[in-house]
Amino acid sequence: MGRLVDQVDVVAVKGEKTAEKLGNHLVDGFQMIALFAIGGTIVWSAFHAYLGMMSKGAATVEDILLLFVFLELGAMVGIYFKTNRLPVQFLIYVAITVMTRSLASSLNIKDMTDERLLTIAAATLGLAIASLVLCYSAEGEMPVISHVSDRDTDRKR
Repeated sequence: MGRLVDQVDVVAVKGEKTAEKLGNHLVDGFQMIALFAIGGTIVWSAFHAYLGMMSKGAATVEDILLLFVFLELGAMVGIYFKTNRLPVQFLIYVAITVMTRSLASSLNIKDMTDERLLTIAAATLGLAIASLVLCYSAEGEMPVISHVSDRDTDRKR
């Protein structure tokens, strides 16, 4: 009877390992598809925005900042694709650029209340300080959000 229980345990452990491997492959496959979709959307959107600028015959500061947003988003996707880690600072850079873009818009700034203008400026300053803190606290390594555990990273080396 004890031998049968041991065999059932062995089968159960093998089944768990197989299910875990299958789950990991499905997650990795979904991640790959999502990264290509996001990257393609960024390229398509940047190209469409660039064509709009070309058709106007000139680019405003707001347009150029929009291109920087696309560049930063593309860099985030590229870094995540290569390392499975998302650099936190890039998220902050995107937010700073978006807020700067809203301040640079001549249409929006005329309609903004003083409180909204000061709030955006203070939030931009707060994000810049957060980026500075992250930079100096990282000790030579960029802070990241990772779905890969240190154990998985050690196994790949």
